[in-house]
Amino acid sequence: MGPGYNYFERGNLDIFSGRGECLYEPICAINLTSDGSGPHHGWYVNYVEVTSTGVHTSCSQQQFEIEQWLALDTSPYELTAIRNYCPSDFDDQRVGGRPDRKVIKLRTSTISSV
Repeated sequence: MGPGYNYFERGNLDIFSGRGECLYEPICAINLTSDGSGPHHGWYVNYVEVTSTGVHTSCSQQQFEIEQWLALDTSPYELTAIRNYCPSDFDDQRVGGRPDRKVIKLRTSTISSV
C-alpha cells in the first residue's frame, strides 16, 4: 500500500501501520470511527486486526470482528463501531476515560493513533 493506492474500495484488504507510545498491556478494545467525508463515504468493515510490538517486548495481536457498516445512510446508521473484549475484571476506565487510553481512529482519508 502506498501512494496511488485506493483505500476503502469494495473487496480490498487495507493494511495500515503507525507508531505510538509503548503499550504495557495487550490491546483488548477498539473505537473505530469514520469521519463520514467524501462521496460514497459508507464503509463496510469485516474485521480489524491490531498487532502491537516493540523493542524488548512481546508481540500482542487481537482481531476485532466488526461486521458493520460505518455509514449514516445504512443500518445501523452509525459512524462508530466500538468493540470491547477486555476481561470483566479489567478496569473499565482504561477504555472510557483515562488519558493513557489508546484509541484507533480510522477515517476515509487517513488513519491516526490518538
